[in-house]
Amino acid sequence: MSYRKRTAALATAAALAGPAVWTAAPVARAEVVDVSYSCQTPIGAKSAVSPIDIKGVESGGGYKITMSWQKGVSSSPVELGKGAMNPSATIKLGGADSGTLTVRGPANQEAIPADTPIKINDLSGTYTPRKTGKVTFTPGVLTIKALGTTTTCTPTKDPGPSLTLDVTATGGGGTQSNSGSGGELPQTGPEDSAIALATLGGTVLLAGAAGTLWLTRRNQTR
Repeated sequence: MSYRKRTAALATAAALAGPAVWTAAPVARAEVVDVSYSCQTPIGAKSAVSPIDIKGVESGGGYKITMSWQKGVSSSPVELGKGAMNPSATIKLGGADSGTLTVRGPANQEAIPADTPIKINDLSGTYTPRKTGKVTFTPGVLTIKALGTTTTCTPTKDPGPSLTLDVTATGGGGTQSNSGSGGELPQTGPEDSAIALATLGGTVLLAGAAGTLWLTRRNQTR
C-alpha cells in the first residue's frame, strides 16, 4: 500500500472512531428529586417536601458522596442555639450494588429561630465500589438530633435515584458491606499488611533460591 493510501486509510479509521468517543455513556448522572417526608417529632407527626440533590466526586479509591437539601424539612417549637442540631441520613444503593450508605454533616453554625423550617447542611460520606456497573443513590431516612430529642423523617414514597455512577469495583469487590448501621466500610488492617509482606518475602526467597541454583549449575559446567 502506498504512503498516500495508507494515510487516507488511517484518517478514515480515526474519523470513524471519533464519534464513538464523543457518544460514550457518561460515568455519572445527577438530578434533583423531590422527597416527600413524614417526620416523627417530639411534638407529633409532621410532613414536608424538599428537593434533594446527591453528587459524587472521585476520591482515592472511592467517591465522596454529598447530599444537599434545598428546603427545610421540619421545625422546632423552641430556638435551637448554635451547634444544637446534628443531622445524618441514609442513602439507598441500587443497580449493581445494594445496601445503605450513611452521610453526616456539621451541626448548625447559626441559631435556628423557633417555628422556622430547619435547613439541613450538606451531608457527606465515602462510598467504595464493591461491584462493577451502574450504581444508583436514592435519598433515604433523615435523622435530626437536637436538645436531647430525635426527629426521624422517612420518605413516604420512592423518589427515585438522584445520582447514578458508572463504577469499577476496587480491591476484589464483594467483600465489603454498606448495609447495617452507619454504612461503615471495613478498612485494610494489620492482617492484610502482614499477608502482603509475607507474600513479598516469599517472592524474594524464591528469587534468591533460583539465583543460587543458577550459580551452582554454572560452576558445575566449568
